[in-house]
Amino acid sequence: MSIFSFAVLGRRRPLGPPASALLSFVVATAVGFIPGPRLDDGAPPAPESTVAQASPRASATSSAAAQAQPPARPQPPRPAARPSAEPPESGSAPLGNDVSWPQCGGELPEDPAFAIVGVNNGRANTTNTCLHQQLDWGEDATGGTGQPRLALYVNTANPGLRGSWWPVGNEYGGKAVANPYGTCQGKEDAACAYMYGYAKAFDDAYLRTISDPETYLWWLDVETGNSWSGDRNANRADLEGMTDFFHSIGARVGIYSSARQWGQIVGEVGSASNLYSLPSWLAGARTAADARSMCYAPPLTAGGQVVLTQFVADGFDYNHSCA
Repeated sequence: MSIFSFAVLGRRRPLGPPASALLSFVVATAVGFIPGPRLDDGAPPAPESTVAQASPRASATSSAAAQAQPPARPQPPRPAARPSAEPPESGSAPLGNDVSWPQCGGELPEDPAFAIVGVNNGRANTTNTCLHQQLDWGEDATGGTGQPRLALYVNTANPGLRGSWWPVGNEYGGKAVANPYGTCQGKEDAACAYMYGYAKAFDDAYLRTISDPETYLWWLDVETGNSWSGDRNANRADLEGMTDFFHSIGARVGIYSSARQWGQIVGEVGSASNLYSLPSWLAGARTAADARSMCYAPPLTAGGQVVLTQFVADGFDYNHSCA
């Protein structure tokens, strides 16, 4: 879960005309912070997309299988604020930037020290319509920070039976999956949530046209704007399924969220979980100075470490490296 530093930004790179497909997806509303994979620009999520109040804590590559969540009311992204001539200051560390579908058809920061590109179009079962343009942009990151020059982030969710697809067994992608929660039988429980997470990670790696997915650091974007169960144990299992898949192909994994949203969706994570030692990318800083100070905040999981913090300036997401 490494990444980060800061770059001198002045010029911006246009990406071409907006993709009409953007109008078919919604940007989820963030709760309590200004996020980084920035799902804070649309209408409030539909009732089925909210997290129920806290529940007790427990200690085939087919395109059809990829359709896992209900449609949401389309909302176009809000225009980015006009960029200033100079980037925000962040001490002596170069800054990175993250971008995704809200930046399609717009301008991107030029020469970030490192880049993080969103694979999805705001929901876990979709593909960013500008993915390859933005990957090309990210490949030009200047590097030299000790962080990956280019990393990816994916939207996460646990929609249960409200989704257009939900697993009914422990097989996906043509193979049987070792499920630590037992056998999935199509129920809204931890066993099926684990399989759902595994399947979405499989889709992200193999159905989103990512070359060499095993070479990337994959950040799991965990926000209340997407669909989640009221059972935090099942939500944790979902993210564990994603993590197990990415680890199975040799990829690295980290968690993006805020302490408030992580606590609401997942809660405390025990040392037996594969999430326990994952690095944290914290959202919620309002300024570059806040981002620097957040490096000393508690990580999302007790065994992890804060390696990256995010703030928003001039309509762009900036990321400060805590390394």
